[in-house]
Parts: sequence; structure tokens; C-alpha cells
Amino acid sequence: MGLGSFTYQGPATNKANTESGFDVPEGVDIRGRYDAQFAKVLTRGALQFVADLQREFRARIKYAMECRRDAKQRYNAGALPGFDPATRYVRESEWTCALVPPAVADRRVEITGPVERKMIINALNSGAKVFMADFEDALSPSWENLMRGQVSLKDAVDGTITFHDEARNRVYKLNDQIAKLFVRPRGWHLPESHILIDGEPATGCLVDFGLYFFHNYASFRKTQGEGFGPFFYLPKMEHSREAKMWNCVFERAEKMAGIERGSIRATVLIETLPAVFQMDEILYELRDHSVGLNCGRWDYIFSYVKTFQAHPDRLLPDRFQVGMTQHFMRSYSDLLIRTCHRRGVHAMGGMAAQIPIRDDPAANEVALELVRKDKLREVRAGHDGTWAAHPGLIPTCVEVFKNQMGNAPHQIQSVKREDAANITDEDLLQRPRGVRTMEGLRLNTRVGIQYLAAWLTGTGSVPLYNLMEDAATAEISRVQNWQWLKYGVELDGDGVGVRASLDLFGRVVEEELARIEREVGKDKFRSGMYKEAGKIFTRQCTAPVLDDFLTLEAYNHIVVHHPRGSSRL
Repeated sequence: MGLGSFTYQGPATNKANTESGFDVPEGVDIRGRYDAQFAKVLTRGALQFVADLQREFRARIKYAMECRRDAKQRYNAGALPGFDPATRYVRESEWTCALVPPAVADRRVEITGPVERKMIINALNSGAKVFMADFEDALSPSWENLMRGQVSLKDAVDGTITFHDEARNRVYKLNDQIAKLFVRPRGWHLPESHILIDGEPATGCLVDFGLYFFHNYASFRKTQGEGFGPFFYLPKMEHSREAKMWNCVFERAEKMAGIERGSIRATVLIETLPAVFQMDEILYELRDHSVGLNCGRWDYIFSYVKTFQAHPDRLLPDRFQVGMTQHFMRSYSDLLIRTCHRRGVHAMGGMAAQIPIRDDPAANEVALELVRKDKLREVRAGHDGTWAAHPGLIPTCVEVFKNQMGNAPHQIQSVKREDAANITDEDLLQRPRGVRTMEGLRLNTRVGIQYLAAWLTGTGSVPLYNLMEDAATAEISRVQNWQWLKYGVELDGDGVGVRASLDLFGRVVEEELARIEREVGKDKFRSGMYKEAGKIFTRQCTAPVLDDFLTLEAYNHIVVHHPRGSSRL
């Protein structure tokens, strides 16, 4: 039975609590603004589905988060992450994941972006093979953004999505040929505070996954390939137990919907340092549902600092010096390719964060050449596809992969990378090389504050200084500043060295806020959240104990609980 006729209501039989304006099942309370469009996705059946997932998995989610905290304590006490001897048999035995579905065999170029209506249309029309619609790093998870995103995705899957740009008097709609749609829900650690289940905030990823799956499976067959999908990207994992939870969620969803096991497929982002030692184990847990791994390299850099926050001998250089030529980054990429191809699935490359520079052709060509070199490195290493943050980069990425791969949809069979079989713990943990500078501290501060200001006002993907910044790159800025301040590192600049200190950082924040005001203009600066963002960013960079995620504290500033029955904006 497809979800077009999915009438599952769960065990609750009590009268619906409609004080919020929504028709909700027993134990569910919606504190977000009522809207008739939102009510189309926040149906009683969909909410019951989400609630049942929450009730079944909340104890396991809590345990997984406790395990993360235990691991952090070990690393802070001096331990290093590494390959687990207890799962050696998984790494050394011969097994493969389920066959890659024909519908997504070719993923040579993928585009990513927030679940914003115009972005969804442009990304699906971009010429990329896949569009990853993002509820996570590229989205500020306000109630409005999340629910409008669900409505827009439903329309996209149905093929009815349009957008009228009143300023340009232009109507956007889908082309005949569009990219395959993947959806990235939030990570396990993020709550959804606008939906309470049994009095507790729902788990954000179960809301994102549950609403999307419930409403879209039946239509999905028409657009994505008979018998396969929906497709997902899974973020922020640190251990295979978290992959096992996702596998159980998928199996539960397939059983509820009456569809065959293995219909749902997912790619896992390897974007935490502990997860690089768990790649075989992650694929093994998801082997019936996996279509590969992805090098989430920006979050990976963030995770390197977070993992080694108590290790003063592992200080990061300026963020732009930590590229894929660093030994620990290259080892990570090579081992991911080898692991994926050995197990029969895609090895996806990292994000090209550049954006077109329309008013400077020479600078634009320099930026595109950097993209070409990066994508050439990826495809020659054996990656099956890559990511881009802007539609303007798609032709360049397509050209590189087509020139190298011809018409082959992937390199799973042709590039095995057996040379990467000898990569060790030491290769994956090698200290990055480079210098730390005052300009690096200033840039981190400038980017972090501007990104956070945009996030607080509803925008999670922000063009800054010719790069597309999201939560991952903002996290690098935050934790790098924190690390440098904690250990009082010497910063090169203006021909002299200066120690990072709280006094120095205070002056840098004031000066960079003044620069931001000059760059964006006084009116925008005053009407934005720049000063509030500066306070939050400063507090995060100078805290005695590093917060796990910037967005956890910032999230409290965008949660808006409306009076029950209210439809006010």
C-alpha cells in the first residue's frame, strides 16, 4: 500500500486536541503558528507517525547522546579516536551493500541548498544529477522555514511546485528534466521545540523525516524510479550505533507503509572525526538501505577541533590552509573511496563553496579554476560525484567529471584504491600544518557574526566574501577562535607576533562589527541582529567549556511559541 492511501492513525483513540488549530493525536502538542498550508502536512496521521517513531526510539537516542558525551570525556582526558578492535571482523570480512538503484546510479554532480521554495525549483532545474534539500546546515530551523519547506517538498515531489517572484515578475516552475531529490534531516542531537510529544520536544530529524516520508512516498515512485526511494542524506553521525538507529527507523517506516524492505536509501555524511574510524561499520548497519558515504569536509574540520579541544598540541592553522592536500584530510578522502567501492556504493566528494563573482570576470575565472582543480583531484582520486553550493558551478563540475569518466555513471568497479588499505590511525590524525594569523582571527570573527546574524533572522545559507557559508563553516570559525584563545596561541600579523587573549579578542569583535556596519550599511546593520549575534558569538568563543554546537544555544533565540489557536505571524 502506497502512502497515497496511507490512513494509519496509530493506537490513540482519544478525541483530538485541537486547541492549537491543528488536528493532533493524543500526546502531541503543537506550539508553532497555525497556518492552513502547514495543516496540510501536519495532519493527524502524519503526527501520529512521528509520535510513534519518537516513542519507539527516544530511549535509544538518549543512550546514543550519552555515548557521545562519554567519548568526549575520554578524548578530553587524552585518549585518541581510532579503529575499534571489537568490530575488526566487520572491517576485514567480505560483504557488500544492496545494489545501487538505477534511479540514482549516476550522481556525478550534486547541488545542495535549503528547503526554500525558489531554491528547490532552481536546484532541481540546475543540470545537477541530484539535489540535496537541506533541513540541516543550510537552514535556520524556524517554524516557518521548516513547515514551508515540507509544503514545498510535497509540491516538488508532486511536480506542481511554482514560485512567483513579484519583484522580478517572473514565475519559476520545473523543467521536464530535473535532478533526483534527496532530503537531509537534522542531526540526532537537535530538538524540535515547536512540537511536544508526551510533554517533551520532538527529535528534529524524526520530524523532518517523518513528515516528508509520510506525505511523499506514493508520488515518489513516479519521479524517482519504481520501487526505490525516498532518498536521504544523514548528517553528524559519530558512531555506527547511530546508523543502526536510522536503519531501524527506515525499517519501521517501510513496514508502516507496506512497502518492500530496502526501498528507502540513504547516503551518510562522514563529517565527524570519530566517524572516519567507523565507515565500514556504518555501511554495514545500513547495508540494505545505503547508497554511499560523502566527504563532509567542512564539518570534518570543525570536528577535528572539537574532538581535540583539550589537546594543545593539535591547534589548527588558518581555516583556508586546511584543505584536502593536508595529509589527514587526504587520508580521510582516500579511505572513504576505498571503503565505499569495496562495499559497492558511491563515494561522494566534498562541497565547492565558491559562488559566481558577477561583477569581476577575472576574479570569477580564478574562482572557477579553483573549483576545476578541486573537482579534478576528486575524480582522479576515485570519487563518483561531487557537491556544489550554487547552480552557477554546475557546468564546471559536470565538465570535469564528464571529461574524466566519459559516460560511466560511477567508478565503483573501476577504481578500487587498494593502496588506501594501509591507511592507519596516525594518517587520519596527523597534525595539520600551517600558520595562525591575526587576519585568520579577524575573518573567523567577521564570518561567524554575519552568519549567525543571518541565521537568527531566518537565513541559514549566506554568501559572504564570494563563498557560500553555512553552519559548518561558521562552526569552524567559532571553534578555531575558541581554541586559539584557550591556549593563547601566537598569531602572525603585520610583521609581529601577538598572543591571542580575551582583551585582544574583545577589540577584534568591536573592530569587526564596525567593519560589518560599513560593508552592509547602517540601516541594514541597525535592523539586523548583528549586535546580538556578536554577543552570542563572543560568548561561545570565550566560554570556559566549548559548546558542542553553536546552533544549540542560538536555537533558543528563534523558538516562538504562539498562543494556542493563534495564526499571527
